[in-house]
Amino acid sequence: MSLKIRNLAIIAHVDHGKTTLVDQLLQAGGTYRDNQAQQERAMDSMDLEKEKGITIKAKNTSIHWEGYTINIVDTPGHADFGAEVERVMKMVDGVLLVVDASGGPQAQTRFVLRKAMQEGLKPIVVVNKIDRPLATPLKVHDQVLELLLDLDADDEQFNAPFSYGSARDGYFMDHPDDERKDCVPLLKKIIEHIPAPKADPEAPFLMLVSNIEWDDYVGRVAVGKVLGGSVKKGDTVWLLREDGTKQQSKVMKTFSYSGLATTDSEGCGAGGIVGIAAGIENVNIGETIAGSADQQPLPFVAIDPPTVSMQFSINDGPLAGKEGKHVTSRAIRDRLMRELKTNISITVEDTDTSGVFNVSARGAMQIAVLVEQMRREGFEVLVSRPVVIFRKDDHGKILEPFETLYVEAPGDYTQGILKILMNRKGMMEHMDTEASGRVFIQASIPTRGLIGFETELVNLTSGHGIMSHLFKEYGPHAGEIQNRTTGTLVSMDSGAATPYSLQMLEERGVLFVAPGDAVYEGMLVGENPRVGDLPVNPVKEKHLDNMRSSGKDKTSKLTPAIRFSLERAIEYIDADELVEATPQNIRLRKRILDANARKRASKGLNYEDRSNRG
Repeated sequence: MSLKIRNLAIIAHVDHGKTTLVDQLLQAGGTYRDNQAQQERAMDSMDLEKEKGITIKAKNTSIHWEGYTINIVDTPGHADFGAEVERVMKMVDGVLLVVDASGGPQAQTRFVLRKAMQEGLKPIVVVNKIDRPLATPLKVHDQVLELLLDLDADDEQFNAPFSYGSARDGYFMDHPDDERKDCVPLLKKIIEHIPAPKADPEAPFLMLVSNIEWDDYVGRVAVGKVLGGSVKKGDTVWLLREDGTKQQSKVMKTFSYSGLATTDSEGCGAGGIVGIAAGIENVNIGETIAGSADQQPLPFVAIDPPTVSMQFSINDGPLAGKEGKHVTSRAIRDRLMRELKTNISITVEDTDTSGVFNVSARGAMQIAVLVEQMRREGFEVLVSRPVVIFRKDDHGKILEPFETLYVEAPGDYTQGILKILMNRKGMMEHMDTEASGRVFIQASIPTRGLIGFETELVNLTSGHGIMSHLFKEYGPHAGEIQNRTTGTLVSMDSGAATPYSLQMLEERGVLFVAPGDAVYEGMLVGENPRVGDLPVNPVKEKHLDNMRSSGKDKTSKLTPAIRFSLERAIEYIDADELVEATPQNIRLRKRILDANARKRASKGLNYEDRSNRG
């Protein structure tokens, strides 16, 4: 029996047009009424996604076209959110691979496509943005075929159908020279080439939980593809856990995902994607929901391990509790544990110190997104610089994670980029120069060397450099990498920064604070061009006497202070520094605020270092 259902995931590199393509398919499927305002990037539901222009969480929707139900899962393109891609591969039967017509397949395209190939999914390749001036759709066609060869595609996967068009302008064709009309050729390809789900309507109910959502009325909602039978409200179901335990429950509600909305549904048959609320508070991704207790649990997709770790701790600074609602260690711990339930690629561990937690993830960006979400929810938290997770081999040697780095930039900057790579222990593997003068560099680099690399690249190339990276392997330790070649200006007093003292400090370096900003002892207020920390006083008032006029320096101008984004701040700080993230501010500070205590601690460290060297 052939089911009139198609389940597919949209995969691509960051900013190649996945979410815009979903907008066009929703429109083609009649989601919007004639008089309804169309939403741009409708699937970017989180504020952070709309601001950054990237997809962070995998989400699903469906469109109805000519009697078929097409379930679409929008996946992130950034490797840090790779686990979102890995877990939805069990929910779909094919993938739409979206590739930029001028950029071609990039690093993350390779990453997500490899995951799809391993699951045996068949791709349809969409060459997007063919209206761009530098578009070379036929060259990109060949590059995608090379990529499929590299990833050991089977014959069926290698003979993937191609579609060309522009998601922004709403047309797709079978060949770049065809008439530019609408999305119908792509929808026809989806119906024709994506196989119907392998699901047995006569079998008992069976579903793998691939996503978790939250409903204010019924709590946790388990989302997945129905692999056997059907489910409706009132059915008795069993949750089969990974540890072998079983829990009986009753289905309170089922949800369907159509267009822009999640709606209550009558139930769902085999092959469809459904959300089930069964009152099971601790249902997790990767567990199986079945119609009877005798059924076997379904195998779960393996997730790549985390490679970086950061410390989260309570804000113990002088300004703690003035801007946030949630400031206790219990509130922070509960929030981190809640994140664990919907984000399977991070791990949280308690440390020996109370109020300090180790959070491990795929990359610094993934943790920065978590901190940004917490800030917006009213949390105050201190975070440390990312540290890579080391391992030991069978002989006791230290291994560290390495990544494959892809850099694209104008040819004039090649020398500078190679110098940065060398400083960060990177090894160039391949270099290619295009006729336009752009250079493509492929290198192997320790994950430690990637922390802060993007900022350095953007500064060097005046914003023209593009980078992407991909986890490669654990290899031998590459040696010492110098993080920062500059020192800092550290405040030695508390209060509000004054224009008078900041003018004096401008000669010393670049400032991070503006007049009127709250400052405390141990806070970083600027960058010192020389290595080492310089104690300064940014709160000193101007003492007036008969000889000085109070209005004399009102005309002087200060250079605007540098304001760090959260990701930039996390990359900038050193091992003895922390970022204080509150709902209103991002401040940089020393771990130990008191200058004398800092000196004593550094002497103790030096002493220990000497004794270790023996």
